[in-house]
Formats: sequence, C-alpha cells, structure tokens
Amino acid sequence: MAEVIPNAEELLRTAINIFIDTYHRQLPTVFGWAPGRVNLVGEHTDYNEGFVFPMAIPMVTMMIGAPNYTTKIHVYTDSPSIDKSNVTFKVPDEVDLTVGEPAWANYIKGTVSYFQGAKVPGFNAVIISSIPFEVGLGTSAALVVSTYNFLEKLTGVKTKDLLAKAQICQSVEHAFAHHPCGLMDQYCAIFSRQGYALLFDCLYLNSNSVALDDPNITVLIINSNVKKNVGSMYIVKRNQCLLAAKIMKSQTLRDCGTRDLIKYRAKMEDDVYRRARHVIYEINRTIEASQALKLKDFYSLGLLMIQSHHSLRDDLEVSCNEIDDLIEVTLNAKGVYGSRITGAGFGGCTVSLVKTQDVDNIIQYIKEHYQASTLNFYIVSAFGADYTFNHSLEDIVKETYEFRR
Repeated sequence: MAEVIPNAEELLRTAINIFIDTYHRQLPTVFGWAPGRVNLVGEHTDYNEGFVFPMAIPMVTMMIGAPNYTTKIHVYTDSPSIDKSNVTFKVPDEVDLTVGEPAWANYIKGTVSYFQGAKVPGFNAVIISSIPFEVGLGTSAALVVSTYNFLEKLTGVKTKDLLAKAQICQSVEHAFAHHPCGLMDQYCAIFSRQGYALLFDCLYLNSNSVALDDPNITVLIINSNVKKNVGSMYIVKRNQCLLAAKIMKSQTLRDCGTRDLIKYRAKMEDDVYRRARHVIYEINRTIEASQALKLKDFYSLGLLMIQSHHSLRDDLEVSCNEIDDLIEVTLNAKGVYGSRITGAGFGGCTVSLVKTQDVDNIIQYIKEHYQASTLNFYIVSAFGADYTFNHSLEDIVKETYEFRR
C-alpha cells in the first residue's frame, strides 16, 4: 500500500530528540520548515517564463536549532542519502563562504550568505526531511527555504517581501549549487496554501490559487527509484530552449507561438525545434489544466497530463524507459484520469490524478504489472506554507525534555 508520511509535528518531535542527542542535551529554541512540491502540469516552462501548476505536498524539510554564541555554525543531517552528515563552517563575518564538500552544505552556506536584514550568529542545527532525495519533488528548494525561515526566527528579522525572499532562495541555488533553476519550487514553498494548487506566472511573478480539495479525487505520487544524471542534461535542454527563442527573435519561449514555430522551422535543428514545441504547447496545456481543475473537469485535466508526458518523452526527451513503462501500466489501471513524469526528469517520480475510491486497487494493479524497479507510493493532499502546528516549539521541547529525564 501507500507509504505513511509523517506529519509535520511528528517530524518536529523527531528533530528535537536528534538535536538534544547531537548537541549534548542543549535544547533547541527555533525552527524553520518548508514543504516539497509536485508539479501537476507545466514542466520545463518556468525558466522559459511560462506557466507552471504545482501544489505543495505534506512532505517537509525542517531545520531546528539554537544559537551557540560562537563564530561557528554546526549543522547535522540525519538523511540516509548523505555520506557526510556533519558540517562546520564560520559565520560570514569571519570568512566568505564558498562552495565545497559536502554538496548538501552548499545550500546552507548559500542561504546564510544571502540572508537579508541581519548578521547571522553562530548556531547549532539539525536538518530532517520527509521528502525523498533528488526525485523531482522540490527537495533543494525546501532545504533552502526552510533554512531561510530558520534564520528569520534565529535573528528575529522577518522578510516582508515574500517574492524577494523566493528570488533570494533561487539565487542561492544558482550561485552555490550551480543549478540554473526557475523560480517555481521556491515560490511554491513560500506561497502555497492548504487545499490549493498554484498557477504561477513565471514572467509576471504572480499566481492564482485553484482549489484542489475534492474528496473524490486523489493525487498519487509514485517514486520509481530510478535516478539518471540530471544536472548536465538539464542545462543542455535549457540552452536549447534559449537558442530556439533567439532564432525566433524573442527573449524567451513565452513570447513565441505556433506561428513562430512554423515560420522559423527551417532555421532550427530538429532537436532545438522539438524543445521549443514542447515548451510552447506545454504553456498552453498548463493554463488549460488550471481551468479544467476549476471546473472539476478531471477527465480533461487527466488528458492534459498524459499529453504533457508524451511531449516530455518525445519532444523534450527527459523521460526514460522505466518511467514510460510505469506511466503505461498506471494508465491501464481502472480509475486513473492521467499520469505523467514530474520534476526535471530522467527518472524520479510520476504524478497521477486518480479516483479516490480506486486508490488501493490502482496501487495493487501497478505492483502486479510493473517490474522494472522498486516503487514507493505516496497519497498526497494539497499542502501549504500556511500550515499551523498544534503545539508551540517551546511546549514540545518541554514535553520532550520531561519525558527524557
């Protein structure tokens, strides 16, 4: 059946215990968190200034800690996917922070370096996450945004301009992870609302919330546990899109349409043409998908998801055989409206829109008919950065401390 996703408060309690054990019974005083996301439709459109249609998911990354009154920052992560779980570096006033090893620490260094409004003091921290690592669910953005939220609590300085905050977090990934990502993940981690998906306009940097709370439908994420080399290929695809826009005498593919594709077809190599075709049609699909969800037209939304996957497979070429087989099996199950690869591609996760009453049977059917890799199933609702904890950190720490005595 589906995996059990720990709720945010359960994760917080776990993080408190890890922090106390890691830092010799010091008690944490602040924490920051951010959700992961799944993109329903609109892949590789964000860096082309198009539209994307993500929703935050109830898988979160959390940083919890306390000041240590030194000039050093100590961070520990319990992630099983990480080789080196501890890192120590000086606060920015002492030395300019630079990219290095381990790679995950670069996101922390970058966020500390780019934090606005106050000097970051030395601190001890623990990072914990329920988001699967590098499978297309916004892991890196959740890490950066959770760190930024933590620093706001630590310094007492809260950023009022949330769009600027998202852009700062994006800059961290560009400068310290050398990943030229769009703004979708950071924006979703900051602006998402419970029960809603976000139609985000990557040109004008605004969004509309679309209700995704019908009990008759369920969003099903399947982790294929297939991982390919995304980094270099992502940059290749991005550069091909920029080249296509340049050939069509535009800044980005957001400014281009089907007439431009026809007009400039002969001037483009076939692969560059197909990259552009994917983006131009995908932008339209994304807008149509948001309208379909508003109208509760789940059949149309599912069809748009399927079309999106075919385009990602054939035109953008970011799928793989294992994912294509998984999509085919999923679509053969009774009660599935649509399914597609999600994230940058080359493995990772699929997202499917299914009938709630059929979820268990769908999962069982896929398990019986798909053999290429071990799968993990996640039933997710539209989560949000507006989630509120039932208990304060102070109360949970006190309760935990009393229990451990």
